[in-house]
Amino acid sequence: MRLRWSGGVLLSVAAAYYVYTPLPSTVSEPWKLILLDALFRSFIHAGDVAQALGVCHSVHMLNSVVSRLEVIEPWSSPTVRVTDSALGGVPARVFQPVGGGATLRRGVLYFHGGGWALGSGRMRSYDLLCRRMAEELDTVVVSVDYRLAPDAVFPDQYHDALAASRAFLSPEVLQRYGVNPARVGVSGDSSGGNLAAAVAQRVHTCKRTHMQTHTLTHKQSHTITFFFWTQISADDSMSVKFSIQALIYPVLQALDLNTPSYQQNHNVPILHRHLMARFWLIYLGADPSLLPHLLSSPSSLLHPSIPPSIRSHLNWTSLLAAKHQKHYRPVGMETGSREVTWIVPGLVDVRAAPLLAEQGILGRTPRAYVMTCEFDVLRDDGLMYARRLQDAGVTVTSVHYDDGFHGCMVFSFWPFLSSVGQRSLDNYIQWLDHNL
Repeated sequence: MRLRWSGGVLLSVAAAYYVYTPLPSTVSEPWKLILLDALFRSFIHAGDVAQALGVCHSVHMLNSVVSRLEVIEPWSSPTVRVTDSALGGVPARVFQPVGGGATLRRGVLYFHGGGWALGSGRMRSYDLLCRRMAEELDTVVVSVDYRLAPDAVFPDQYHDALAASRAFLSPEVLQRYGVNPARVGVSGDSSGGNLAAAVAQRVHTCKRTHMQTHTLTHKQSHTITFFFWTQISADDSMSVKFSIQALIYPVLQALDLNTPSYQQNHNVPILHRHLMARFWLIYLGADPSLLPHLLSSPSSLLHPSIPPSIRSHLNWTSLLAAKHQKHYRPVGMETGSREVTWIVPGLVDVRAAPLLAEQGILGRTPRAYVMTCEFDVLRDDGLMYARRLQDAGVTVTSVHYDDGFHGCMVFSFWPFLSSVGQRSLDNYIQWLDHNL
């Protein structure tokens, strides 16, 4: 009996140790976040075990769990008609308000998050999000199911997002869904915010742009090529553009994983620093053994391979307010670390890292809503992008939640309902209503 009791105590202590994660005192509803993080980490660990045993890739394991727990069939209500369809050959779920007569509606193209590797627009959380947007805004919402890593790697996800955007903005599709061509927006959260920002740059500059490169040669004869859009004279068939872009805690670069928010929140749920770096390598089709080298890369300001013209796009010492810089300083390269930008060219491709875009390209994009959270490694990506958009002449609404954490807006529905999730979703919908 005593042995059984002792075993139970040890098991309880071990479980508590696994579940508990120290959190900042000001984060919203910390115990919900702790439990959510423990659940997510358990799935990740199970996936890692499955991959180590040769059963399947860890991401496949995670997506299998997500599909069983979260993916739901389309169902319509008296106010919103929901169907599964395709845009430009890319699967999508369409949410159409019921009724309304001949009045043209607004339209939103939405890209879900999940590190370009997880999730689906058919998940319960995204279904509820888009359903609420359609109902409260009387707006046609299309949630895109782009291809996922590791089966598809960059630039496949970007190409899917661009194909869906081109299709949705076409006169034929707008007419089919009764959408006003002057009131079409693009939005997304996390990696979906990355895709939304990237396609907004492309769509709004495609009449006079093409891809250019900037190549540097390292002293050891390695070369690194930066890919960016530049303005030229060219024709394009797209007559309709996005009128707004709404980016929810977007991921926008991986050249500097030592920004103040990465340093401050490196072990804060649910997006730990090492996990974000892991998602980047999976997305870019890179060798996972590069993870420690990516994590030990220097801050962009001290990066030997980044030219000053590109470095200024990531210079958080000038782009971030002092309250966000706090006491943090740029981090130098660790001894023995490898230079990953020579090995993973996607890190310096503007289609993967929209924060690298030239100022002239940013200035052509539509007015923006950028949401950031204090306890999120991606906080500074969003804050720097909002600042650069403003400097380029774009009207920007930058909304920051001092008690927010990564993913909070999606957690605005039961069972992970949170106060900051509800507030962020209410403000997001209100902004769309006033600006779209």
